[in-house]
Amino acid sequence: MKKEEPRAGDLSTSAEHLKRATRTPNPEPRTPSDVWLLFASRIVRLFAYGFLSIILALHLAAVGMSEQQIGFVLTLTLIGDAALSLLVTQIADRVGRRRMLVVSASLMIFAGVTFALTSDTWLLIVAAFIGTLSPTGHEAGPFLPLEQAALAQLTPSSQRTRVFAWYNLGGSFAAALGAWSGGMVVTNLQRTGLTPLSSYHFMFASYACCGLLLGVVLSLLSSRIEVDSVTRQGPSRFFGLHRSWKIIRDLSILFAVDSFAGALVLQSLLAYWFHARFGVEPAALGQLFFGANILAGCSALVAARVAARIGLINTMVFTHLPANVFLLLTPLMPTFPWAAAMVLLRYSTAQMDVPTRQAYLMAIVAPDERSAAAGVTALVRTIASAFGPIVTGVFLSASLMSVPFFLAGSLKILYDLALYWNFRHITPPEER
Repeated sequence: MKKEEPRAGDLSTSAEHLKRATRTPNPEPRTPSDVWLLFASRIVRLFAYGFLSIILALHLAAVGMSEQQIGFVLTLTLIGDAALSLLVTQIADRVGRRRMLVVSASLMIFAGVTFALTSDTWLLIVAAFIGTLSPTGHEAGPFLPLEQAALAQLTPSSQRTRVFAWYNLGGSFAAALGAWSGGMVVTNLQRTGLTPLSSYHFMFASYACCGLLLGVVLSLLSSRIEVDSVTRQGPSRFFGLHRSWKIIRDLSILFAVDSFAGALVLQSLLAYWFHARFGVEPAALGQLFFGANILAGCSALVAARVAARIGLINTMVFTHLPANVFLLLTPLMPTFPWAAAMVLLRYSTAQMDVPTRQAYLMAIVAPDERSAAAGVTALVRTIASAFGPIVTGVFLSASLMSVPFFLAGSLKILYDLALYWNFRHITPPEER
């Protein structure tokens, strides 16, 4: 039987099928499961931080600490977070990001269990330094730099700002729900007859349970979040950086100023300030910070749209300046509703620089510098913020309750102006 020769159309069709079979698939339509796990990690973690932030300073006061001692313990907490971040970000790329994230979750459990079981001052100080706690109600420890680098690795540059916006939105909503839940739970526990100290112990036990859930979520991450084998473009000169070390150095100095200023009015200290000045109960504080964090989360999505029009640096600066004005006005308000309104207005724009800052940082450094860049800037921010609570504690003990607001707002305005002046010409590749 004569063998049928293939026709020209068949050859072209076969070639097209072969081309389609060997074509690299477009990764953009499909979101990797690791991205969803990283989102879940942030949601669980920020819920726990918000849950605890309402009562952390109140708990330290309940065990007999003075305002200066409270500021000292919160400072030690932030110093411990900075030391842990430095250690973890330096070894995570070699040991494994997933492994170090799980270890960090175990330190949340350690802090929660210790605070739940004892009121001994020295044990609390040790647990605050070694464990992972968040006096700010926001990120603490090495979680953010590692997850930030992993997200940048898993998503294309065109989607990076949007992904970071949703990542921050989920965290803000979780922190808001945590603050509201924490305030309601502790108030209801005290109304049933529990002493304030016993109700705080229950809150810390719940925090430890959140740390356990976080560890389970992080353990499910795959090897895709680990560092690819890439060739360095130059020798390491600054904590794992090479090409971008001067830019990161200059950015870190500015971030330190902003972080120190923000630490003067941490959410825990702000809750204590409202309680001391206006006699506000934890339930009302929880509702206030619930609304504030909801506004902060929604503003993250707005930031992504604004950045697409005017650029990342412009968005970071021009959305941050109004928030600092509202911060300056807060202590001038005569009643709790007016002061609460200033807080809500501040939160409506104060966090718009967060996803844009993260996207900007990941865009201007080399891919093999992302973990180091995120780690260095997070370390500098944490160290700078460690001194804020102790300074505020001194002012509060001297009955100078308005000074931290004025100092923080002024420093933040200087940060915004310096950032714009020094980095307005350094644009990420996608904006060129």
